[in-house]
Amino acid sequence: MPIMGRKAKISLIIPTYNRDGLLRKTLLQLTRQTLPPDDFEVIVSDDGSRDGTRGVVDSFSGQLQIGYHFQEDLGYRVATARNGGARLATAPVLCFTDCGILAGPDFLRVHLAEHSDDKAHAAVIGYCYGYHPFNEPLKAAADLIRTGTVSAEDVVARFGDDPAFIDMRHNHFVRCGFDLSNRAIPWNLFFGGNCSVRADDFWGAGGYDESFTGWGGEDMELGFRLYRRGVTFRITRDAWVLEWPHERPESSAMKKQHKANYDRYVRRTAEPVFEIALGILDLALPMYMWEPLFGELNEWSEKARDLTVAGEIAEAAEKFSAGSRIAVLGCGGVLPASMPAAVVMDFDRSLLDQALAVGGHAGHNSIGLRTPLDDRSVDAVIITSRLSGLWERWHEALTREAERIGAQIIRTF
Repeated sequence: MPIMGRKAKISLIIPTYNRDGLLRKTLLQLTRQTLPPDDFEVIVSDDGSRDGTRGVVDSFSGQLQIGYHFQEDLGYRVATARNGGARLATAPVLCFTDCGILAGPDFLRVHLAEHSDDKAHAAVIGYCYGYHPFNEPLKAAADLIRTGTVSAEDVVARFGDDPAFIDMRHNHFVRCGFDLSNRAIPWNLFFGGNCSVRADDFWGAGGYDESFTGWGGEDMELGFRLYRRGVTFRITRDAWVLEWPHERPESSAMKKQHKANYDRYVRRTAEPVFEIALGILDLALPMYMWEPLFGELNEWSEKARDLTVAGEIAEAAEKFSAGSRIAVLGCGGVLPASMPAAVVMDFDRSLLDQALAVGGHAGHNSIGLRTPLDDRSVDAVIITSRLSGLWERWHEALTREAERIGAQIIRTF
């Protein structure tokens, strides 16, 4: 259902599935925006609901510029739903949130202002009160919200500083001084529950990756591609939402889906930063470690930039007969001329490209924590001293992955 009416300045896309009651609360709150109603449109993107979702959308047609997109229920496909809603959008700025949020009255006005001409090409991260997907909501706040007798602003004023109610990313925001340029990974705080981006940047980056199914990961992965495109990231606390307390799937199931999405992505497109995320999940470390551990990789990458390992590789490769399939973890920028065609990997993209320039080898920008290679796809895995600075932290994961892909392992340090 396309939107009829005046061209909006900002489009809000809300994915939903069988949550007609929560959707009604979300849409009702949006009628209280300080941004004039002609300046924004709302698009509800339905992931195959069988309840009264369509009727709820239709009931707001006189209060909001509202559109509706429906896709067949083929499982949890929020990335596909968000893209479907975005394709109906007419505005130059796209804003995303979730069904069941209550937006502050200035929510859309602030998001739009963050994309003014002098702030172009930014991905804007809004603030999410009460969003803690793996923990119970703050009971006092939840009870008050459920009464429906107080405004969202009153709830935020009362509980907005409570550690159990603040945005789950709050401490990350504080550590970087609310300036994401101070982070090694600015995009991993980009949550689909409250964010905005210019439509040309969104589609220029390819939109959400629709291969992501199940819960988690699709928003950060989009943030990664926006970052690669040159989009900057900003935080604004003034564009806030709070979440209406509602039931969620078991946290163990959500975490399993989250990990499966990252694993699928890395096996398809090796990226060191996502390998680290998977390593953290494998070791059951807290996700706040992602930023400092990626910082450690960057520091080691600088130290090891001039570390050439061609001699190590040549000596190790001599142990194998002609025609052996070999993979190298930590290949550096120079490969031995005598080495037969191999699969080579390095965490430093520029050095990997240099190594591959000689031709004959396949390569992946990978640490080796999680590679795109199939089980036992090579006869031998050579792990060079370019991994020595990461070995203490990651030796278990590196060894496990080498054993998965290769029949034999040679570590040269």
